[in-house]
Amino acid sequence: ASGSGDNKIILWNAKNHFQQMQTLQGHSNWVGSVAFSPGDGAVLASGSTDHTIILWDAKNHFQQMQTLQGHSNWVGSVAFSPG
Repeated sequence: ASGSGDNKIILWNAKNHFQQMQTLQGHSNWVGSVAFSPGDGAVLASGSTDHTIILWDAKNHFQQMQTLQGHSNWVGSVAFSPG
């Protein structure tokens, strides 16, 4: 997965020569950080300069699960706890 200044996240299929698999839209500004949850990768988190983190449901066609708000400035990184 990759984020970009076009406010989108692109999912790449590693099993198919890294062809573009899906585009996710939900942020209103640059997406600077993405991370899959450890283990089964069921959740993708994305952080943006729109001051939000969006959680995406990888098991349900990457539908938006929740938008986390609370930062007063851009979100520079997202990470999951390993346990």
